[in-house]
Amino acid sequence: MAGSIDVMLRELKLETVESLPDDFDPTTVINDPLPPVADDCSGINGERLVKGKEQPREIILGRNVHTSCLEVTEPDDDDEITGEREAQMASVLARYRRSLLERTKHHLGYPYNLDFDYGALSQLQHFSINNLGDPFIESNYGVHSRQFEVGVLDWFARLWELEKNEYWGYITNCGTEGNLHGILVGREVFPDGILYASCESHYSVFKAARMYRMDCEKINTHISGEIDCEDFRAKLALHKDVPAIINVNIGTTVKGAVDDLDLVIKTLEETGFTHDRFYIHCDGALFGLMMPFVKLAPKVSFKKPIGSVSVSGHKFVGCPMPCGVQITRLQHINALSRNVEYLASRDATIMGSHDFVNELIEKRAIWYENGKLKSPCVASEMGEANCLCVLHK
Repeated sequence: MAGSIDVMLRELKLETVESLPDDFDPTTVINDPLPPVADDCSGINGERLVKGKEQPREIILGRNVHTSCLEVTEPDDDDEITGEREAQMASVLARYRRSLLERTKHHLGYPYNLDFDYGALSQLQHFSINNLGDPFIESNYGVHSRQFEVGVLDWFARLWELEKNEYWGYITNCGTEGNLHGILVGREVFPDGILYASCESHYSVFKAARMYRMDCEKINTHISGEIDCEDFRAKLALHKDVPAIINVNIGTTVKGAVDDLDLVIKTLEETGFTHDRFYIHCDGALFGLMMPFVKLAPKVSFKKPIGSVSVSGHKFVGCPMPCGVQITRLQHINALSRNVEYLASRDATIMGSHDFVNELIEKRAIWYENGKLKSPCVASEMGEANCLCVLHK
């Protein structure tokens, strides 16, 4: 069988693969040079050198493909089970790990917390855990982690000053999902509302406007990236009779600008918008988890007339996969929630299924950050090297 793995191995000059020794350690960092990156002049990513001058990388739909991608192939009926395939895969994974290690050393430009270790949760990878539907209404799928998810949500509700019986939320798969959900709730509360967002808002905000077919007004910003409330006031005045749905940035993508929430609310009130005629979603993907712990920082709180807040979990907290948290007022979610008969539950989420690992990671990070719990000893199950208890750390 001519598989793509064989093709890649030939490109990496690995036509022959020897059986792995008994003491092979796939976690060992090998100092071999990484496979060469495909030349931009090959026509895949556009030419970088034109008449001896370097040109910006061209992004062409359908053509920006890495030449080293692996094709998924099926084994032939007469394939024999040998150690060669396992050895090939071990080699591919070892090289991939080296690539991750090398790229992580030079990780710049993305605000991720890379200081994490959740090895203690690896014992749960053998179960198909899925939090289907509403986190607060147990479905007929019994293998779930709702008790952890709701614990995380309770903590965030307290952080943003919203009582347990007044909030609804869930663990999202990323910051974009939080924005999609927050703006969707605003649209359900005000079906004819106009979305207002600064021009430096995250692209997912404008994606939401396109997905939901919403009218959208882009607001100018100051040089700092913060929303210009005078321009906001002028555009509100053009639509005084239409409810307003506003995205407020708690840290913009490029400049890290924080919109003045109090000034946004004041501008709405001075323009004639009462609290029952606007909905504010706070996009806190970048700084939403930092601000509550910074002295004299602007405060995001549900004691103010806001509708929802979303944050990313893989940035400040540090998670090995993208995730986030979305919190909104319980009174708003009824407009979105629907019964799902085959789940024996309700659902008001975007994706339906929730990744259980994210709830456990965020809950575990909160526990140990507060110093309330110490890591349990799991040396007998996972080995001393993977145990973070006081004895073996």
